[in-house]
Amino acid sequence: MAENKKVAVIMGSDSDLPVVKDAITKLKSFGIEVEARVMSAHRTPHEACEFASNAKKNGFGVIIAAAGKAAHLGGVLAAHTTLPVIGIPIKSSTLDGLDALLATVQMPSGIPVATVAINGAENAAILAIQMLALSNADLAEKLETMKTDMAKAVNAKDEKLQQMVAEL
Repeated sequence: MAENKKVAVIMGSDSDLPVVKDAITKLKSFGIEVEARVMSAHRTPHEACEFASNAKKNGFGVIIAAAGKAAHLGGVLAAHTTLPVIGIPIKSSTLDGLDALLATVQMPSGIPVATVAINGAENAAILAIQMLALSNADLAEKLETMKTDMAKAVNAKDEKLQQMVAEL
């Protein structure tokens, strides 16, 4: 049986929690242990670097980094680990999150940060689950079920639409 890896969800600020909670909820719904922390690439860089440097030996399989504005957190974490890092650019009052998106996605060669949409916490969680599922058959099966359920929901909506259109 595959070892169950944890996912770290690191926020640049506690004000990111309303967005990030969707990732935490999705991960927990798949039975994945989550550790959520607030760390700043700029205000607590030593702690962020130390966390990332030790994440693999501490049982983590993926790190999710949520940050707004300058959004350097994902890159700082990625620079200190070989684990995959997924960035969630957080929408702030500045540029509606475009600044965070560009800061998160524009990493130098050798320091990749997989980046989801602005405030795309649920997709960050699903991407993390997909990464862990590469070596965990139980997670892979749960993902298949989720995708099947999504398809069934769309098909049901289409069927309802077809009935409504027929009645026009």
